[in-house]
Amino acid sequence: MSGSLDSLLRPFEHKSLKLRNRVAMAPMTRTASPGYVANDQVAGYYRRRAEGEVGLIITEGTFIGHRAANGYENVPAIYGDEAMAGWKQVVDEVHAAGGQIIPQLWHVGAVRREGIGPDKSVPGYSPSGLFKPGKPNGHAMTREDIREVVRAFADSARAAKEVGFDGVEIHGAHGYLIDQFLWEGTNQRDDEYGGTIENRSRFAVEIVEAVREAVGEDFTIVFRYSQWKQQDYDARLAQNPEELRRLLAPLVDAGVDIFHSSTRRFWVPEFNDSDLNLAGWTRELTGKPVISVGSVGLDDDFIGGNNQGMGGTANPTGLGELSRRMDKGEFDLIAVGRALLQDPHWLAKVRDGREKEIVPFTREALASLS
Repeated sequence: MSGSLDSLLRPFEHKSLKLRNRVAMAPMTRTASPGYVANDQVAGYYRRRAEGEVGLIITEGTFIGHRAANGYENVPAIYGDEAMAGWKQVVDEVHAAGGQIIPQLWHVGAVRREGIGPDKSVPGYSPSGLFKPGKPNGHAMTREDIREVVRAFADSARAAKEVGFDGVEIHGAHGYLIDQFLWEGTNQRDDEYGGTIENRSRFAVEIVEAVREAVGEDFTIVFRYSQWKQQDYDARLAQNPEELRRLLAPLVDAGVDIFHSSTRRFWVPEFNDSDLNLAGWTRELTGKPVISVGSVGLDDDFIGGNNQGMGGTANPTGLGELSRRMDKGEFDLIAVGRALLQDPHWLAKVRDGREKEIVPFTREALASLS
């Protein structure tokens, strides 16, 4: 693969994170936790990526302790004694293999449908009862609902720290609950949580503040956000850098340490008249470390040409553009998804020049992933 890898292999430190390199495993939902508990298989799955020398593992989405937080069966919870015992096993395995790991704290919002556990009678919750513009789904949240969700995020963050996680990531992207507040298309509230960019950010800000209070100043808080939504791939929270600054500045003040700026292709410029991607703009506007992501090491984006989820096949490709952007300091870390999903030793193979041994990603192979 072309391009120097020195920028990827340098250590990175920030508060509770002390990483051996700049490569993170992106969070990817697996539905492999029966009873909502991370089990031995899950622990082995994450350990193998740590053994492959990934610096930071960000877990799949883990739903917090709110009655409407979950949207899928067999995904892991991050509250309660049994679930936290499962996560302690995962953390211990990753640490034993020399890696660090943070959970992604998740509330799916209006993506949820009745019939999903743990309580199958609960509808989806959202700022205005909308799944996307013009499409109702579930319950419009009251102020008391908002307070309950904020507390649940804080409680799960505290529990994560207690079992040994190295930080937490708050999932504010991809059309889930926090993003539904940020996005004007699903936030039609006329109170202090709706209207202006600053008001639409208020829910996220309160969550970050509560998490910070729960975990202390030295525990790393990552905040993931995106322009695109699963409801609308062309949606945008910010049309220009000034709107993006207004969105992010309150989150910085609330206590975000690192932003994880989610894009489909890391090499695509975010705004006109600049080569910077979304992570690059985030770093420029906030001064905070940033994680970039999007089809790293593959020749196809994860949606593919038919917008039907992960692309059918994606083959290994060069890392020259990634190295160029990291060398000039556009972003601090890079999250890798499908390449590590398919091949836990992707990074070691890239580092050692064993590109021909890298396993290509195929949708058909998903069922046999380990």
